[in-house]
This record gives sequence, C-alpha cells and structure tokens, in this order.
Amino acid sequence: MNDKYINILGIETSCDETSAAVLQDGRDLLSHVISSQIKTHQKYGGVVPEVASREHILHLQGVVEQALEEAKMDFADLSGIAVTYGPGLVGSLLVGVAGAKAMAYAAGIPLLGINHLEGHIYANFLHNPELEFPLLALLVSGGHSHLVYFEGHGQYRVLGHTRDDAAGEALDKVARTLGLGYPGGPYIQKAALEGNPRAFEFPRAMLEPGSLDFSFSGVKSAVLNTLNSARMKGETVKVEDVAASFQEAIVDVLVRKTLLALEKTNAPTLVLAGGVAANTLLRERLTGESQKRGIAFHYPPPILCTDNGAMIATAGYYRYLAKDYAPWDLNAIPGLSLV
Repeated sequence: MNDKYINILGIETSCDETSAAVLQDGRDLLSHVISSQIKTHQKYGGVVPEVASREHILHLQGVVEQALEEAKMDFADLSGIAVTYGPGLVGSLLVGVAGAKAMAYAAGIPLLGINHLEGHIYANFLHNPELEFPLLALLVSGGHSHLVYFEGHGQYRVLGHTRDDAAGEALDKVARTLGLGYPGGPYIQKAALEGNPRAFEFPRAMLEPGSLDFSFSGVKSAVLNTLNSARMKGETVKVEDVAASFQEAIVDVLVRKTLLALEKTNAPTLVLAGGVAANTLLRERLTGESQKRGIAFHYPPPILCTDNGAMIATAGYYRYLAKDYAPWDLNAIPGLSLV
C-alpha cells in the first residue's frame, strides 16, 4: 500500500448509475467514471430494479478498471475502498458491496461502508474542502428530502425528512404524466422555462407549525387532478404552465423549510446536495435568501449532484481518517437511514 498519500476508491451502485472514482487526500479527484443506465430505463418511464442490478454486474469491473487506469494506479496504491451499502435498490447495492468486499479483501486494505445520503452531502466537501462546521445540509434527491445539521464529521442530527413522496420522486411522476420523459427533474425545469409559474396555484404542504418534515404527495396529486379534470372537460392545458407552477410549489416548500431550519439552528453555512440540487430555480432562491441573511451557501457542480463514485470516495476519506472501517460481513441495507 502507498503510505505517502491516502488514496480512496469509491464505488456507487445504489440505483441506476455504476460509478467509481479515485480520490487522493480528500481533495484531488484523480479519476471519475460513470456508466449511466438512463437510456436503458427511459422506455419504462422509471428504473426497473432487476434490469439495474444486471447492468451493474455487467459494468462494475470495467468501470473500476477504468477508474484505476485513469488515476494511473493499481490496487496496491489504494489505502481503502469505500462503497455505498444503502439506501437504494437491494439488488444494485449487493453488486457494489460484494465487489468492493472482494477487492478490499484481496488487496488487504480497509473496507469503508458509506451511507448513500451521507455521500451526497459530502460531495460539497470535495467541491469545497475548506467547509467549516457547523452547517445545515438540504438533501433533495429522487427518494429523499432531508434537512441535516452537522456539528462535525460523523456528528449530525436529522431535523426533517420525507413523510411520503420526496421532491425528486414527485418530479419524476409528474414529468411522466405530462409526457416529458425520465428522469423528470431536468425535463420539468426545461419546460418550466417556457411556462407561467403563477398559472396554477398548487398547494404547499407545510404540515404542523414548526415542522421541518416534507410532504410532496399532495402537490403531486393536485397536478394529476388538474390534468384529469381538464381532460374530462375537453380543455387544453399548457404543459409548460403546469411544469412551471409545479416546480414553483416544490421549490417554495424546500426554501421555506430550509429557512426555518436555519432560524432554529443559527447555522452559519448552508449546503445543498442530491440530484434535485441541480435545479437552477432552487439554487437561485437559496442563493438570494442566504445572501440576505449573511449565510454562506455552497452546492456542488451538476456532475456531483447525481449518484456518483466521487462523493462516496470523499465520504470514505473522512471515514478512513477516523479509522471507522466496515466489517467483512457488511451487507446491503436498502432502507438504511441517516440515524
């Protein structure tokens, strides 16, 4: 093993992206390879678990080999191997976990089990290694919407979470109903650019007073009911207006909940993470609100918002420093939570 640098191989296979990356000393991304299955699943309008796991089996070895080759390394140069073990699709997770365990054991280096949600948040540390604690993280992805308060590495509290549909999940479902395509977030955003965000007044679920939890099933249902009602009446609905009004409702709730969490915690720094973090409107609103309050606001570039091995390697680097190694009987946990 190379003792001069800390080199972490990160592996991500929680859903429909097979990805591997090599990170040196928590800062230098030496390689980053992503094999996407989007085109494979588009014809189904969503991810088919059995297909996803099979694709991971077919591509994992090649993706890891490419990542090592681009980093000009072999397994003897690695300090540890980090892998997502949950949450996610159980079949997809098992492929990554089994592969990482075999590689780490054969190389005689530590195995680092990473929570996929924590990985998303740690993408911010790769993009901005100088981030200081405490900080508040808004994590918004296809299956999760969380507000997390960080006091230090490995020291965090979940302040709010999804009670039903996550923001990304609602975006996917509405986009599919509108015939826009999969994944829904980018299609909704593109259509919204040509629409009127005030054409429809969709509901904002704020839940109980002071609650930091999220609920997007109501706004999703309101959109579907609006579309169904229009069809029954023979009316034409402008897709772009629906998309813009729906996106406005989603972003409004995310921003208002985040501001409430900032007030409760007095956190001086806010970070955005997850696939929906690539949404331009959400970034603009949070940038403006943070500037008004004198709060530092950070978010990773789009390539680090979606599922990727770089974020797993970054989280793995900090876990390696803490000597928090995973046992060899590490297993996939599809319903793994942050607490």
